[in-house]
Amino acid sequence: MAVPPPGRRGIGGVLLNALARRLLGAVPSAPFVVAAFAAMAAAGAALILVQADLLAGALADAVVDSPSPGELRPVLTALALVLAGRAGLAWCQQVASQRAAAAVKASLRRRVLHRTQELGPQWLSGQHTGRLATTLGRGMDALDPYFTGYFPQLFVAAVVPVAIIVQIAVADLASAVIICVTLPLIPVFGVLVGLQTKRSTRRQWSALERLGGQFLDLVAGLPTLRAFGRAQAQAAAVRRAADEHRSATMSTLRVAFLSALVLELVATLSVALVAVPVGLRLLDGELDLHTALLVLLLAPEAYLPWRALGSQFHASTEGLEVAERAFAVLDSPVVRPDDSSLRRLSPSVAEKHATDGSLTPASRPDARPDGSSSPAGDGVSVVRFEGVSVSYPGRNVPALDAVSFTIGAGEHVALVGPSGAGKTTVLSVLLGLVPPGAGRVLVTGADGAVDLAAAPPEAAVRGWRDGLAWVPQRPHLFADSVAANIRLGYPGATDEQVCHAARLAHADEFVTALPHGYDTVLGERGAGLSAGQRQRVALARAFLRDAPLLILDEPTAGLDATSEAKVVEATARLMAGRTVVVVAHRPAMVADADRVIRLEHGRVAADSAGGARTAVVAT
Repeated sequence: MAVPPPGRRGIGGVLLNALARRLLGAVPSAPFVVAAFAAMAAAGAALILVQADLLAGALADAVVDSPSPGELRPVLTALALVLAGRAGLAWCQQVASQRAAAAVKASLRRRVLHRTQELGPQWLSGQHTGRLATTLGRGMDALDPYFTGYFPQLFVAAVVPVAIIVQIAVADLASAVIICVTLPLIPVFGVLVGLQTKRSTRRQWSALERLGGQFLDLVAGLPTLRAFGRAQAQAAAVRRAADEHRSATMSTLRVAFLSALVLELVATLSVALVAVPVGLRLLDGELDLHTALLVLLLAPEAYLPWRALGSQFHASTEGLEVAERAFAVLDSPVVRPDDSSLRRLSPSVAEKHATDGSLTPASRPDARPDGSSSPAGDGVSVVRFEGVSVSYPGRNVPALDAVSFTIGAGEHVALVGPSGAGKTTVLSVLLGLVPPGAGRVLVTGADGAVDLAAAPPEAAVRGWRDGLAWVPQRPHLFADSVAANIRLGYPGATDEQVCHAARLAHADEFVTALPHGYDTVLGERGAGLSAGQRQRVALARAFLRDAPLLILDEPTAGLDATSEAKVVEATARLMAGRTVVVVAHRPAMVADADRVIRLEHGRVAADSAGGARTAVVAT
C-alpha cells in the first residue's frame, strides 16, 4: 500500500507511525482495514454511551420511583441488546485483526526471503545465522500481539474518550474539564515507561538471537565438539546464553508490570477526582441522580482505552523490534558496481569480441540423455573476463585484481592455485552471485553479448543461470526425497529422466539400495549419505539440467579413492560437449583440461594450454 502524502493520510495516517504504516502496507486491502477498525471503534463508542445512559436511567428510576419488574423489562432488554452488540463488535475486531496479522506475517516473510536472495551470498556471509532464523521464524509470530491487541486499540483510544468527553460535557461541563486535564497524564506516563520498555525488549531480543545462534552452532558442530571433548563446554555456553535471555525477559516483564501499576494508579486517582466532586454536588442538589450516575459510569470508560493501550503496547514491543530488524534487511542496499540496466552489446561489438575465431555456437547436444528437449536454451559461445576486480567488505586485499581471460566454446578450462587465490570468487562472478567492482564479464551467444557486470535485473540473471550447471565442492541437499533433490536441476523432469541422470552420475547404484529408493527422504543437509554419495547426487542434478556451460568447484575434494574414481568418471562424461570451468587441485581433474589458468593473489599468474599445463600446475 502506498503511504499517502502528509495531510491526506486520514485517521490511519494520524494514528500510525512510519513503522506501523510499513507493516500495514503488506495488507492488500489496507485502506479498507483502517476504515473498518475506525468504524468499529466509532460503533463501540456509540454503544458505550447508550449503555451508560440506559443503565443510569434504570438505576435512577429504581431508586426514585421503585418501578415494577415489568416496567424495567424494556430497559433491561435494550441493555442486553447493547451488550450483545459490543460482544459482536469485539468478535469482528478479533477476526479482522487476526487476518491482518496473518497477511502481514506471510508478506513480510516472503519479502525478507526475496530480499536475501537479491542481496546474495556476499551479504549473507556477514550476517548471523541465528538472527535471520529467529527473525523469520519465531520473530514473525511476535507480531500477533501488535495486530490483535495494540493496532485495534489505537482506534478505540482515539475515538472512545473523545465521544465520552463530549457526552459528559453536555451533561456536566465541570466533570468534562477534570477529565480533559487528567486524561493526558496516562499517555505521558505511558510514553516515559515505554522508552524503558523498548530498551529492555531490545536487550531481550538480542539475547534470544545469541541463544539461537549458539544452539544452532552446537547442533551443527556436535560431532566435532564431541571428537575434541568440548561438547560440555559448549553446552555450558548455551546455558549461559539461556540464563542471559531469562534475565532479560524478567527485566522486561518487571518494567511491563510496573508500568501497568503506574497507569492503573493514575487512572484510579483521576476517576476519584471526578467522582468526589460529583458526589458532593449531588448532595448539595446541584446535580440530579441520573446525571451523576451517567458521569460516574462514563468516567472510567474514558480512561480505560488508554490504560488498555499501554498494556497492549508492552505486549507488542517484541513484535515491533522484530519488524525493525526485518525492515533493516529490506532496506539493505544491493551492492552493485553501478546502477545501469542490463547492457546487451550490439552485433558489431559482439563481432569484435569474436575475432579469435571462437564465436560459434557451443557444441552441445540439443536433447537430454533420454531424447527430450533441454530447457537450457541457446549455447554459450564465449565467456570473457576483462579487468575484473572484486573486493569483499572488511578486507584490504582484493579477492580478484584486474583478472582477464577468455573461455572459448566447448573449451575445458581448469583454475588452479593456492587457497585464497580467487578461484571460488571467479566461479561466484560467473554464477552471478558476486558482482564485480570493476571490469566486465562478457558472455557471447546466439543472441549477442551480455555484460554480467552491468547490474542486470534478477530476471536476466535467472535467464543466464538457465544456461549453466553448477557442482559445488560441498553440495547442499535438502530435507526432501532423493528424487526431489535431483529434480532441482530441472523441476519439470519426469521420473524416467531423474533415474537416467542418476545412472549417468553413478548415483543409481546406492539410491536403489535405500529403504524407499528415490522416494527416500534425506535428513537435513543430506544426512544419511556419505560425502561421495552427496557429490554424485549433485552430478545427477547437472546431468538433468543438461546446460551448455558447466561449472565445477573441486568436485573430488575430501573423497576416498573409490568415490573419487566414480566421480571423476561421471564428471568426464558430464563434461563432454560442453564449455567447462573447473576449480581443481588433484591431477585427476586437471588432466583432461584444454587450458590451465593459475591464479595467485587474485591475479592470473599463468595461462597455458596443451603440454605446458603440467608446468603451470607444478609451479
